[in-house]
Amino acid sequence: MSKKKKFALAAALTGATAAALTAGMYLRQEVARRRPFELEEATISELQSALKAGRFTSKQLVQHYLDRIKKFDQNGAGLNAVLELNPEILHEAEASDVRRSVNPDVGPLFGIPLLIKDNIGTAQPLHTTAGSTALADHQPEQDAFLVKQLKAAGALILGKTNLTEFANFMAEKMPNGYSALGGQVLNPYGRAFDVGGSSAGTGAAVAANLAAAGVGTETSGSILSPASSNSLVGIKPTVGVVSRSGLVPLAHSQDTAGPMARTVKDAVLLLNVMTGVDEEDEETVWSQGDVKKDYTVYLKRSGLRGTRLGVDRSFLESVSEEKVKIFDQALKKMTEKGAAVLDPVVIESAEKLENHHSSVMYREFKFDINRYLEKLPETAPVHSLADVIAFNKEHADAELKYGQAVLIKSESLSSDLGNRQYLADRADDIRLSRKEGLDAVIKSRHLDALVFAGYHGCDLAAKAGYPSITVPAGYTEEGEPVGITFTGLAFSEPKLIELAYAFEQATKARRAPVFEER
Repeated sequence: MSKKKKFALAAALTGATAAALTAGMYLRQEVARRRPFELEEATISELQSALKAGRFTSKQLVQHYLDRIKKFDQNGAGLNAVLELNPEILHEAEASDVRRSVNPDVGPLFGIPLLIKDNIGTAQPLHTTAGSTALADHQPEQDAFLVKQLKAAGALILGKTNLTEFANFMAEKMPNGYSALGGQVLNPYGRAFDVGGSSAGTGAAVAANLAAAGVGTETSGSILSPASSNSLVGIKPTVGVVSRSGLVPLAHSQDTAGPMARTVKDAVLLLNVMTGVDEEDEETVWSQGDVKKDYTVYLKRSGLRGTRLGVDRSFLESVSEEKVKIFDQALKKMTEKGAAVLDPVVIESAEKLENHHSSVMYREFKFDINRYLEKLPETAPVHSLADVIAFNKEHADAELKYGQAVLIKSESLSSDLGNRQYLADRADDIRLSRKEGLDAVIKSRHLDALVFAGYHGCDLAAKAGYPSITVPAGYTEEGEPVGITFTGLAFSEPKLIELAYAFEQATKARRAPVFEER
């Protein structure tokens, strides 16, 4: 903290309060030295308890994560998960410590460092790039609504994470976790393993204990995929539970943000704070009656007891035998904990949906990204999708390693959302994913949820706008993480949280990645 800031702070406090504050801060630092606390795999609740007990300060906690990022992420041979660090983070952490000393009655996220995906809007001093060099200097005028919610709860934004460029809607063969601006994100469990996408940076960083937790975004699998690949809990909420305003968009009918964490409880603590009615996102206005004020009440160890879960085996056809075995072991554990597993059930429309070449995402992307880019300052190099394509051609060495076929296809289609083909495709998406898909099988078989291996089935929930939760289930012999995903109907987050938490507590499957000392 600068002298000017210290003097301003002191002036705002009474002499007695300032003296007590100074003494308290030194006492906490001395206690921290005498009583070391193991931060790796520490939960948000454990971190918060240690902060309240004075075992360390938020500033010390932030410094620990900065040191860990330097060691395992930014040393030239690291994970490459963190795209940008908040240059003001130590000052913000110190201010958090001051506020805690004045008012120790704080919420669960107060003073907790988080990492968020770099397509989620953050005002200065941070940038919001979507991984594109065309947006390298982009600094929104204000934070995204969900970032405001996190900050209002006292969370500290440690930095922004790398991602698959434009949320993996740029090139047909772009690897998960690659962006022209940030390079390739690596999986902390092994460089040969898929890191998942497009929230790859958040997934790898949180899995590697580079922050307490993080936030990703999903249009179709972009939270669930990296959560499964990095042995994390990922919550993809019902569209409308979390505001999308301030996000670099892909397709508004499917876009959402969601928490990524090492435990179900940590993910739920983030979800609690991220929700809220945002007048800039009408979906949150329409959904407000269905969003719960506190999702932690659904953290029940008995959450599997008496439930009915369905498994469609057709989604396992592309899954390796070893991973299917882990999946089957997970189902067995659910049965032991009181769930009735209907295996198999059939989602009648699944094959039709897979073969339905919908234009919805292409048309919505063009419409949504043009609206976003046209608001950028005149000095910005791009103001439309056409500008981005042209920029990429001019900077081909940096931007076109994998081409931009998806961007070009999107630009070739009409972005008129009254277009007959768009309306027909959207109607088909809804019919196949909802009425003839998830609604049909869940209601007819009286299910609480469907269970999938990894992130399989994500497209159904994405097109329907329905929620899913991915939870660690185990590891292959080579150490590759394997997750399972619970998917339900609209606004069934409470039941999915019960299922996910009960399974997590019954298995305790997650283990931290092991790094070689460098």
